[in-house]
Amino acid sequence: MAKKRILLIDDEPGIRQVIPVAFRVIASWEAIVADSCHTGIALAEAEQPDAILLDVMMPEIDGITAFHQMQAIPAIKSIPIILLTAKAQASDRQRFAQLAIAGVITKPFKAPDLVNQIRLILNWND
Repeated sequence: MAKKRILLIDDEPGIRQVIPVAFRVIASWEAIVADSCHTGIALAEAEQPDAILLDVMMPEIDGITAFHQMQAIPAIKSIPIILLTAKAQASDRQRFAQLAIAGVITKPFKAPDLVNQIRLILNWND
């Protein structure tokens, strides 16, 4: 079975270092990493990952705007997107609930929990 590939789009260097290691060590998943939404959208088109982990709070373009841009691109529109967010207020949850996303994971998180949450959201039993 092919290795799962997840595109991580996050502007925090610490997150971009920790998550790929967690994916590799805990689940044998491959991480493709982008530090901006512009780069992430281009990588999503080029790499066709199995899923996208997208930070909501980003400079320039935020994750929600990037999500809408990705939905307009037929080649990547069907890739499941999980939002990563430190914002977990009720109003944010309502906003996220209206999006055609696979799920939401709140920061901070522990690496093993993150992998388990992704497995549950995407129904991956690797």
